[in-house]
Amino acid sequence: MRWDNLTIEADEQRRLPGHRDPATVRRFDAPEALDMRFYEVQAKSVLNRVPEKSRMPFRWTVNPYRGCSHACAYCFARPTHTYLGFDAGRDFEREIIVKVNAPEVLRAELARSSWKGEHVALGTNTDPYQWVEGRYKLMEGIWESLRDAANPCSVLTKSPLLLRDLRLMLEIAQRTSITACLSVPTLDEKAWRATEPHTPHPRARLEAVAELNRTGIPTGVLIAPLMPGINDAKRQVEPLLEAAQAAGATSIGGVALHLRGEVRQVFMSWLEIQRPDLVERYRELYRRGANAPAEERRRLARMVAGGGAPSSFRTHGHAPERDRRVLESGDRRSLQTALF
Repeated sequence: MRWDNLTIEADEQRRLPGHRDPATVRRFDAPEALDMRFYEVQAKSVLNRVPEKSRMPFRWTVNPYRGCSHACAYCFARPTHTYLGFDAGRDFEREIIVKVNAPEVLRAELARSSWKGEHVALGTNTDPYQWVEGRYKLMEGIWESLRDAANPCSVLTKSPLLLRDLRLMLEIAQRTSITACLSVPTLDEKAWRATEPHTPHPRARLEAVAELNRTGIPTGVLIAPLMPGINDAKRQVEPLLEAAQAAGATSIGGVALHLRGEVRQVFMSWLEIQRPDLVERYRELYRRGANAPAEERRRLARMVAGGGAPSSFRTHGHAPERDRRVLESGDRRSLQTALF
């Protein structure tokens, strides 16, 4: 494999939990990655079984990366990095695990006689189209494996980089079902730059939604998380709903911020620096647990539903009343039922 602007730190080999061999640590001499390290590992398996209690609409996921350079302050996946001996704050954003053999392993797993061709969801933990995917291009091989196996699949991302693989997605669509969803929490420039410092512009994501739908890949929009006082004002949400509809979004969903495990500490620390005026409000909202109070969740649900979300959900055959309950639950995992 050829690399530009690459250094390999042989003296920084590290053995990561769950991996037999030491990881090869790489750095890229690129402005977006100057303070980041990428740990190349050989995965033994990439098809991850989803626990039944999670209430996901699918049982299997594939995540070629662990950790995410998007650095979203609210990311629910942050605690997963602690299992590798990293922290959920800076390390989650700067110490990225790369499963370099993911396409080959997936192809082998899909070819097993025991595999039943169940739906596979991509991007359920960390973004498969984060910055470094432009270098490793793992998703190309993953799509090829799913195409050749005619395996149903879906993808959730914050990046229009997935348009690079549109040809492969269309080839999959000719053989089986495939859907996509772009996460766009806000169009507000200030809120976007503060909460998602290293993500592509929200307008670029909506352009990707429009292009995917135009070419025949059913694509929705996830407005999540909705954060009180940050991106939940009517003047912020309504233009986003209008833009999502204009892009032909086949589903529009929204869910309130939830703060589980280490995410609470990371987010509250961010809040103290970026929005100290909201610290007391959030302490009160989340004083009883990970979810905002039921009334707050209902308020946010009504805001999204008022923009036409129920009719969008009906394109997937879901009942509007059920979808309203999902939106009000504050459960991001249940929301994916409506999006995939």
